[in-house]
Amino acid sequence: MGLIHDIRSIKERDPAARNGFEILLLYTGVHALIWYRIGHFFWRLHLKFLARLTSQLGRWFTGIEIHPGATIGRGLFIDHGMGVVIGETAEIGDYCTIYQGVTLGGTGKEKGKRHPTLENGVTVGAGAKVLGPFTVGENARIAAGAVVLSEVPKNSTAVGVPARIVRRNGVKVSAASCLDHVHIPDPVSQEFCRMLARLDALQLEVEQLREKTGGDM
Repeated sequence: MGLIHDIRSIKERDPAARNGFEILLLYTGVHALIWYRIGHFFWRLHLKFLARLTSQLGRWFTGIEIHPGATIGRGLFIDHGMGVVIGETAEIGDYCTIYQGVTLGGTGKEKGKRHPTLENGVTVGAGAKVLGPFTVGENARIAAGAVVLSEVPKNSTAVGVPARIVRRNGVKVSAASCLDHVHIPDPVSQEFCRMLARLDALQLEVEQLREKTGGDM
């Protein structure tokens, strides 16, 4: 049943998907989930070596690394998927979307829960890194390239390095633009704008000093 939900969710969300047969045969995200579910079955039976072997075979065939100890709900859509890494204690709810190059990882060698939890309907943009044992709330969106190190509330959009919340429940919460998973702020451009603003302020100070000293500067 899990495979049926996976295929159905891709067909509903990917405009390039034409039918379920094509998705089953050609989508590496589906293949990675098949390998994962086999490995997870072994993991739950405490057959850890077989579980890890299955996981490594799945990684070799698909370019997607999902630890067999991870918990994944129904309808996960891994789009393209190359370079995706999902850690051992990661938890993913139903009908989430993950793009290529995403890491759901830990921040150290601590034991226990050390990877993030994605609640239902979360979207993680290409290249984003979600690192640590916190929760990303329902229907949250994480921008491409973002580095998320703390909790993201539900219905929120997180952008940047480190990530910050720019929109919550459809309302902006900062001066930053609310962007989708493709567009993220250009840090070089932002720093350049800050430098220009500082130069303008310094120029104004110089002109004021000139007026006070009678133009001797």
